[in-house]
This record gives sequence, C-alpha cells and structure tokens, in this order.
Amino acid sequence: MDFNLSEEQKQYLDTVRRFVGREISSRILTLEKGHAFPFDIIRKAWDLGILNLSIPESVKGYSLDLISTALIIRELSYGDSGIATSAMCNDLANAVIGMHGTEAQQQAFLAPFVERPLLASFCLTEPWAGSDNSAMTTCIRKGKDGKYRLNGTKCFITNASFASQFTVFCKVGKPASPFIACVVVPAPAVKPDTADTGSPACREIPLPCGGRILIGKPEDKLGQRLSNTAAVTFEDIEIGDDQIIGDRRLGFQYLTDVLDYARPMVAAIGVGLARRALDVTLAYTRERRQFGQRICDMPVARETLVAMWKRVELAEMALMKAAFLVQEGAPDRGVYASLAKNIAAEAAVFCTTEGLHLHGGYGFMMEYEIAKLIRDAQIIDIYEGVREVQNMIIGRELV
Repeated sequence: MDFNLSEEQKQYLDTVRRFVGREISSRILTLEKGHAFPFDIIRKAWDLGILNLSIPESVKGYSLDLISTALIIRELSYGDSGIATSAMCNDLANAVIGMHGTEAQQQAFLAPFVERPLLASFCLTEPWAGSDNSAMTTCIRKGKDGKYRLNGTKCFITNASFASQFTVFCKVGKPASPFIACVVVPAPAVKPDTADTGSPACREIPLPCGGRILIGKPEDKLGQRLSNTAAVTFEDIEIGDDQIIGDRRLGFQYLTDVLDYARPMVAAIGVGLARRALDVTLAYTRERRQFGQRICDMPVARETLVAMWKRVELAEMALMKAAFLVQEGAPDRGVYASLAKNIAAEAAVFCTTEGLHLHGGYGFMMEYEIAKLIRDAQIIDIYEGVREVQNMIIGRELV
C-alpha cells in the first residue's frame, strides 16, 4: 500500500480544503446557531463535483477511487461532520444501485443526481429494530393484482425532509420473512432554491403510482445539527419490478456490501472531526496563558496534546487501510472497515473531550467551537453500527 497521493489527488484535496475554509469553517458557529439545513452549501459542493462520489463512471462520466472519496469526506468533516454526513448519505443510498442495479436502473435512478443537486435517503433503521436488521418489519407484499406494495416506518433517516429518492431495505412477503429486498422509491425533486430549509415541517408526498410517503418533523438532535434527520413512513406504495435492486431475496448481502463501503466513510468523518478538535485546541493553548506561560508549554497539557495527536494519526492509518482493502475487494475488508469505524469514533470522542478539558471553563461556552465538536462526536460512535456491533463483527471473524 502506497501512502503517497497522486498529483491529481493533491489538487482535488486542495480544492476541497479551500471550499471548506471559505464556505464552512469561517462561519460554522453562525451556521449552527441558525439551525437551518445548509442546502446552499450542498449545492455548491455538487457544483464542485464532491457529491455523489459512488456513482459509476458509466453514468457520471468520471470516477474516483475509494481512497480519494474517503479523503474528500474527511476534509468536509473537518469543516462540519453534519454536512459531511448529509453528503455521504447520497453515496450510502446510491452505492447499492451502482453495485447491484442493472444498467437501466443505474440510468433511471442515478442519472438525476448527476444532472442536478438532489439528495437521497438510505432507509434501514426502524424504531424497534435498531442494530438488529433481522427485526425490521417494513415489507413489500404482493397483492391480489400481482403487484408489490411497500409499507412500514423507518427512523433516524438522514436527508429525509429534502430527499428526492429513497433507497429502502425491507422484508419480502411478511415481517417475519428471512428474505430482505432493496427497493428504490423516487419522489418529486426537492431543489435547493425552493426548499424550506429554515424550519421544515412534516411532509406528505403522494406518489403517481399510488400510496404516499410521510416525513416526520425533523429531529432536534444533540449534535450534527446541520444534517437533517427525520422518520419516514411508506404507505401502500406500488413497487414495480424495475424498482427492486438485484435479487429480492439477497438484500442482506447487498446491505453488507454497502456497509463495508460506508464504514470507512464514517471513519473519515471521525478523523476529520478529531483533527479539527486537535487543531482548535492547539490554537487555543498556544494563545491562552496561565501561570506565566502558554498552556501548550505546560508538561501536563503537552502530554494531552500528544495523546490527541496519536489518536488522530492512528485513526487515519486505520482509515487508509480499510479504504484500500474495500477498494481491492479483499476478503477481510469488513473487519478492517469495522476497525476503522471504531478507532475513528474513539479518536473523535477522545479528542473533543480532552480538547474541551484543555479549554477549561471557556470550552463549556457555546461561543467556542470545541463545545460544538464534542456534541457532534457522540453520534460517530453510534450510527452505521454502534461500537458493540463492530466488535461483534471483528470478534466473529477472529474466532
């Protein structure tokens, strides 16, 4: 594995860093206090070509390797992990179509995201299932007319209030079925210039094919407030054969493929956030003086800064190895994807906690970014599989 970046990768990352510095980092606390979904930033990211990174070259016209994708997500997260999560969710929802959809499905369901700045939602988690995907009850059932209809509720769905398409994992036939399917539900396009980003309410989407989608009120979250999250209910939605991705019995395998792809992306979000926490803490301790010296010059503070730096660097190495193995399709890619996700989440929580401690009382004030970062970090240890689930995956492979 070569850690050297190509000139093209360096130029791409430099462009992303300038974008993040100009559009996000310079006004992040103002953006978060406004608590409005930053659809304008999402649109500018789409203009720049750093959205929809998983769409195949045959549809998009160009492709990026997984390591470059992870580095781009890391840089977005350095500005704000919520915005990075919303951007990454498009790939989470669309990757399965690129991996297992037919050429016609890829053109139908992915080309619209190339043509204009749209958002997608990945619908997996359910209120009573959580990390246990076998306990989901959302299902497609064939009626007397021979057509499938989708019913069920999903929760904690990223981009739900502004999504123009939903990728849904569901049971086949009945909630107790052992078979899981992946279906795609297009909806009327939601455009950045017409969306109500200030205080979106519940949303009802009647579909031409019959049935409707109900979007709940956006969740009021502890952190990542610039990422939209809401519940989604599907009521009697007719699903054609062309909306079912691959084999309707193999959805669990497709889900595993998507999560192997997604977990390095979540790790990238954790690395970006952890590095931001380290940098804002370094800046503060270089400026703040106590007992006649800079805080960063105190041995006990410097020891903490070194520990933070180690966590960031180890998380980045785990991220790069996982991205490389997933890109190569290595048999053990899932283990390293879980490892990277866990290590990056631990780095994000550790660096924000210790960073706040080095800020002292000022870190507890909302005007300092470290207070925002410590709230944002908590979800990285939870979404796309909690820490314990990653340990279960690693442990299963070890024995």
